[in-house]
Amino acid sequence: MLKKKLLLALVALLPSYSYSDSIVPYYGQTGNAALGGNTWSMDNILPGNVPGLDINGVLYNYTIQKPTDESVSVHIQNERANGNGYIFRETDDWLPGSLAGTRINKVVPVVPSNRELWGDGSIEVDGNGSVTDPRVVYTYKVDPCYNPQFDPNCPGYVKPMPTIIEVDVDSLYNVMNDENVDLEQEVKEDTYEDEDKKELSEEEKKEKQKKEEEKKKERLEKALAAADNSALFAQALANSQMLSTMNLAVNMNSYYTASIPGGSYNDSVVLVDKQIPENKRGLRNGLAQQLLHEKMVDMQY
Repeated sequence: MLKKKLLLALVALLPSYSYSDSIVPYYGQTGNAALGGNTWSMDNILPGNVPGLDINGVLYNYTIQKPTDESVSVHIQNERANGNGYIFRETDDWLPGSLAGTRINKVVPVVPSNRELWGDGSIEVDGNGSVTDPRVVYTYKVDPCYNPQFDPNCPGYVKPMPTIIEVDVDSLYNVMNDENVDLEQEVKEDTYEDEDKKELSEEEKKEKQKKEEEKKKERLEKALAAADNSALFAQALANSQMLSTMNLAVNMNSYYTASIPGGSYNDSVVLVDKQIPENKRGLRNGLAQQLLHEKMVDMQY
């Protein structure tokens, strides 16, 4: 009867294992931590990368094996993650007179604490005894709003602001501080100064004037060519638009768009009977032609 009550309490306290994207806290439970032996790592038991997970209970059961006249203590425990003692330790004392093969079931609630505080778990036996078929399950609660930035509806959520990086463009590159630019500027200034100071002869002045006139003429020819090209392009565009308009009008009024009513025409010839009577008149004409042909042949001999 006691075992049935414990099982009913177990079912009532443990919600089903589930995940949810909602910001409402949800509950779950692990599998059997002692399935692979009497020691286990919590990283392999609890869901990975779930912030805000608090362990709030431990459920376990096992079968004791010991001499009837001896005392044995069984410890279900978890070390602290920082290595300083235990964060959870439940002890079962099996006194003399306890029978081997007895199975125990326990539900131990704990003060909710974050998973990061829970270190490795184990089952430790003090005395001449052992446990068989152990089962250890952890229940937990997950608060998605453990990190307020998880969802805008979480308390304490702060709307993220974009980080604007101020860049001093002049500090990256200043064209006026470029040595090559300064050198080029000095060369040009020296060249202009030399040309201003230099006195040209009459022939050099005429030659210079001739070159300037040729450059003006060349620029004028380029400008006229550009104007001609623009006029030709405009004329070609106008012709193209006119042809498109004419083609559109022809396609809209084309006789190809006319539809002929009626569809298919069925044969209207009906044969009264399957046999066609012989043409006696045709037979007489054929016989007369045959006789005439034979007569003409005989006249040749």
